[in-house]
Amino acid sequence: MSGATKLHTAIKQVHEPPRAILGPTGNRARVLEEGRRKIEVLQKSQQKPKKPVEKMSQAAVKNNLSVDSTCSSDSSSSSSGVSSSYRKNVKHYGTKKVKDVRNGGEIKDVSSKKEGPVKRCDWITPNSDPLYMSFHDEEWGVPVYDDRKLFELLVYSQALAELSWPAILHMRDIFRKLFDSFDPSSIAQFTEKKLLSLKFNGNLLLSEPKLRAVVENAKQMLKIQQEFGSFSNYCWRFVNQKPLRNGFRYARQVPVRTPKAELMSKNLMQRGFRCVGPTAVYSFMQVAGFVDDHLQACFRYQECNAEVKKNFKPRSEETEIVTEASGNTCVSHD
Repeated sequence: MSGATKLHTAIKQVHEPPRAILGPTGNRARVLEEGRRKIEVLQKSQQKPKKPVEKMSQAAVKNNLSVDSTCSSDSSSSSSGVSSSYRKNVKHYGTKKVKDVRNGGEIKDVSSKKEGPVKRCDWITPNSDPLYMSFHDEEWGVPVYDDRKLFELLVYSQALAELSWPAILHMRDIFRKLFDSFDPSSIAQFTEKKLLSLKFNGNLLLSEPKLRAVVENAKQMLKIQQEFGSFSNYCWRFVNQKPLRNGFRYARQVPVRTPKAELMSKNLMQRGFRCVGPTAVYSFMQVAGFVDDHLQACFRYQECNAEVKKNFKPRSEETEIVTEASGNTCVSHD
């Protein structure tokens, strides 16, 4: 029986096909050829160059203007290779061209800087009269040395008791015509009839006392010109030939009168001038540039200061105004 069994078994082994060996990870005999194909595909994919990836990284570096200092050395070398004088800063709403200005490793956006609206003194608002605004920007606080111009501004400062600056500016041509371009020698010759004919739209240009004061002041101005050489020399002695700069920050700080205005007012009245109180005289000092009362935030504050530094020549002599009425010498220092 054992011999027959062995024979049967041997015959069965001859006719049956060989079985595949099962391993711990599956039937290796069945998937051998398929596995080889997958390995070949994987090796081919690893050998392909990654050009699209490099291009994308370079483009990202080009579009990034603010390079972080903590980036790797590879990223730093890549960004330095594509630096240029102008770069594009891409935002969610579009592309913006920015100038590359390096300062201490930083990149500053210079082209995005825009100047805001011009800042003026607080009493000049967007609703102010355009003529008044131009007067503030071009004339108010600018030093004046011409006698006729000084006399004109003195008349306007006296008229502020009855009219506003915008009203005076709109009537400036009429003032100049009726007052013969503010020639003091001509105004001093005005008769009573001529004085009462200074009308605008049927009414006197100013009140009668103010008109009489203008004529009388013209006469006294001629005397000052003879004594000091010019009305300008007389006026500028009160500030030692140099404009005063108060540098106020707020409009409420600007005074309506000062000790120097009181000194000039007193001396003018002693010389026979009329309607020249400290308030009118200080308005005259402001508009004629004896004092710069532009607020610090106003763009004219720095401009006027630059002009003063450019044109001012220091003088050693102190200011002396001889007061004939009192016989005293009034000395004005900065």
